[in-house]
Amino acid sequence: MHIADITMFYAPASGGVRTYLDAKHRRLGERLGVRHSLLIPGSDFSCEDGIYHVPSPALPFGRGYRFPVRQAPWRNTLRELQPDLIEVGDPYLTAWAALGARRQLQVPVIGFYHSDLPLLVANRMGPWFTPNVEAYISKLYGHFDRVLAPSQVMAHKLRKLGVRNVHVQPLGVDLQRFHPRRRDPQLRQQLGIAEDSRLLIFAGRGAKEKNLPVLLDCARRLGSPYHLLLVGSNMPLQVPDNVTVLRQFRDGVEVARLMASADALVHAGDRETFGLVVLEAMASGVPVVAVAAGAFPELLPSHCGMLCRPNDGKALAKAVGELFEAGPASFGVQAREHAERHYGWDTVVDGLLQHYRAVLGTQDFALRAAHG
Repeated sequence: MHIADITMFYAPASGGVRTYLDAKHRRLGERLGVRHSLLIPGSDFSCEDGIYHVPSPALPFGRGYRFPVRQAPWRNTLRELQPDLIEVGDPYLTAWAALGARRQLQVPVIGFYHSDLPLLVANRMGPWFTPNVEAYISKLYGHFDRVLAPSQVMAHKLRKLGVRNVHVQPLGVDLQRFHPRRRDPQLRQQLGIAEDSRLLIFAGRGAKEKNLPVLLDCARRLGSPYHLLLVGSNMPLQVPDNVTVLRQFRDGVEVARLMASADALVHAGDRETFGLVVLEAMASGVPVVAVAAGAFPELLPSHCGMLCRPNDGKALAKAVGELFEAGPASFGVQAREHAERHYGWDTVVDGLLQHYRAVLGTQDFALRAAHG
């Protein structure tokens, strides 16, 4: 089985989609009888270890992202690779290139709905464009042979738009990288805070949908001995005294160290399509306090943390206080166990292969082979 992934959501500082594709590429490379090719934008054409860079211009101020403007190079690369199945990871030109290649190759195409495009457009440009964007999503994803969504809430949105054949496929977490053993007892000293500080963390982009003002309000209400560490690009410049900001991009190893060294993750975003950082915290043995919105109610069981009312710094601070009264360490142990049981990348890849075999019509054969 030869699977080709195609996406423009791949850049040095990109987040969940790149994490998914990198993990998938490594693990599919270890499976017998499976070949995986990954097509991503690049400055010029190159290929190394099954990763193909297709020439695409850089986006100004795009943090390394490139935006394809011509379908032909992507279609031609797919035609040369002759995959058995194509998976599309964004709703832009590469998606239409994959559908064009399908007509030539006669292979199925799966669309993975990683981001809520109508919501992103509404956040940045206002609600006036929402009907047009929803119509576009309905048309595009209606062409795919199967549509995957990372959460039930995203699958529900697609179905409301009239998209059929939608299946939920959660993402995963690197259980070796994000692990309690990454805890660094020197971190508080490095941050210049007291050893008995109750260290909270949030890691991610400082985008509007993350609701960072709510996080800052939460930290302000909590005061000492709580201390909030914000990690990522575009973080706010003015913060309360009990907040430290690390604004530069940090690689996964460094994020894992910071995560495992905290006492809890706090997340005020109310429109998350999945919430990979929540999984990274859980795998690190760190409990989570998040809002009861987006995909978080699906992702965070009650024994792994707390959920509270969205867009309310007071409610978030109250939930943090309740977590520490109950004892965050026990929540953290259960969070790690939950991540191990349900969200390891090997488990995710097994689920993906079931989707691929079903679309290719090889499910029955695979089951017979597995059971002798």
